[in-house]
Amino acid sequence: MNKIKLIFQREYMTRVRKKTFIVMTILGPLLFGAIVIAPAWLATLEDTKTKNIAVIDSSKLFIDRLPETESIKFTYLENEKVEDVRQNFADSEYYALLYITHLVANTNSSVILYSDQQPSIGVKGHISSAIEKQLEQKKLRAAGIDENILQSVRTNINLRTIQWTEGGEEKESSTELAMIVGYIGGFLIYFFIFLFGAQVMRGVIEEKTNRIVEIIVSSVKPFQLMMGKIIGIGLVGLTQFGLWVVLTLVIVSGAKNFIFPELGTPSSQEITATSIMESPAGNANAAPFSAGQTGSEQELTENLQAKHIFNALEDINFGLIIGVFIFFFLGGYLLYGSLFAAIGSAVDNETDTQQFMLPITIPLILAIIVLVNGISNPQGGIAFWFSIIPLTSPIVMMARLPFGVPEWQVLLSMALLVLTFMGTTWLSGKIYRTGILMYGKKVNYKELWKWIRYRN
Repeated sequence: MNKIKLIFQREYMTRVRKKTFIVMTILGPLLFGAIVIAPAWLATLEDTKTKNIAVIDSSKLFIDRLPETESIKFTYLENEKVEDVRQNFADSEYYALLYITHLVANTNSSVILYSDQQPSIGVKGHISSAIEKQLEQKKLRAAGIDENILQSVRTNINLRTIQWTEGGEEKESSTELAMIVGYIGGFLIYFFIFLFGAQVMRGVIEEKTNRIVEIIVSSVKPFQLMMGKIIGIGLVGLTQFGLWVVLTLVIVSGAKNFIFPELGTPSSQEITATSIMESPAGNANAAPFSAGQTGSEQELTENLQAKHIFNALEDINFGLIIGVFIFFFLGGYLLYGSLFAAIGSAVDNETDTQQFMLPITIPLILAIIVLVNGISNPQGGIAFWFSIIPLTSPIVMMARLPFGVPEWQVLLSMALLVLTFMGTTWLSGKIYRTGILMYGKKVNYKELWKWIRYRN
């Protein structure tokens, strides 16, 4: 045992001191933090540059009727042709030319936006919605329908989800967040298994090619060398993951408080609105229906939605998820790492590993495919069985875990993973002890079977 300890200490210290380890440890949390914060931050940025759009309206329906914003302005041109504007467009200050034909009320392809650059999605969306709204109002008036009535019945629903725990408590939940957490957890295990498993295989091949292993095995048994290398590299991965978790939480928390300070403490309006939303019957004195939300009410609703998302994120049991992640990462890595070590010992160079990699990669790729099913249908039969089968359980179980998995299923999956790891380690050890000192011979599956059957 002391010799295994010395070997994995050497492997661990050698790798954590490398510049690549330090760089990836720093870049990883920055990348994860950017994935979480950047979309929300970019959504808060507004393009303040004024865009002056020329309008030629052949239908005469939209003159002085298109709503403007702080950054989008319209200039209506009369008695002008598109060709004339196009010829002088480069010398003008127009951002684009909006041409509305006289068939706009009858066909949906009769509005054209000309520009010398690709218009932004915000500009296109604003123009489309403005024209659609004007046409809807004109058609409603023509049919004798009061547009205010139609506006009053339009309702947007933000469906909140509350999960009942076994203790009878209620906690905010989010299917979307559970999907994201499940996908990231499963994919990280897939990534780590391949990354650090390949490092084990390359390390064995390198030592075998340089004949260093001949000196090492004179002092330790081949099995001790294999286990020391696997454990050392596994601890490197565990250290890096732990640093990623801590640094990512620090970055996300700091960025959240800096970019979204309004989400920290709820205002009195938010508390009142939340209590009304959570009340079974609402406020009895309030009108059951309203004609629509004002701008401040809509902003309040958006803030509440953002707060519910962060509440759902805080209510996810990350302690359980991280603990189970560490177990399945170690179990999956040790299972596949022993197989990678066996492959490395059986060949003389990395090119010869391809024929033996296929049986290992197929279960991992299959697990990634089933990962999608596990997210969309976490309680289904396919997700259940693949989260129990040891070759795929580390990835698929992580996809199901954020949705809630019965305790007996998690324990069964863990037990089977441990038993399978012990079996693959025994199998790989028999291949390793023979292959590590075998040079210049092309090995096939028949030869590997002979090595497995050798007796001590």
